Amino acid sequence: MGTNNTIERMTVTVTQEMAHTMRSAMREGGYASSSEIIREALRDWQHKRKLKQSELDALRADIAVADQDIAEDRVSSFNAETILQRGQEKLNVRSRS
Repeated sequence: MGTNNTIERMTVTVTQEMAHTMRSAMREGGYASSSEIIREALRDWQHKRKLKQSELDALRADIAVADQDIAEDRVSSFNAETILQRGQEKLNVRSRS
């Protein structure tokens, strides 16, 4: 439970399907209690949130670089159709090889 071992009792409401799944997991011996299941789910959720935040931070950094490139005129215009056409041509050449 991390560095803070203070425990707080909470009431959590779940759907019948979730309750059934939790009871099954406990019956099968995977977990000793519903609290164990909730704690694991919360740890997974926290991990997922941290990953999502890292991805957002990386995206923001990429946007900042792009904004700087625009501000310093290090960009040029492009035609998406031309890029797609060139890619298709290269793919066709590889397919024939």
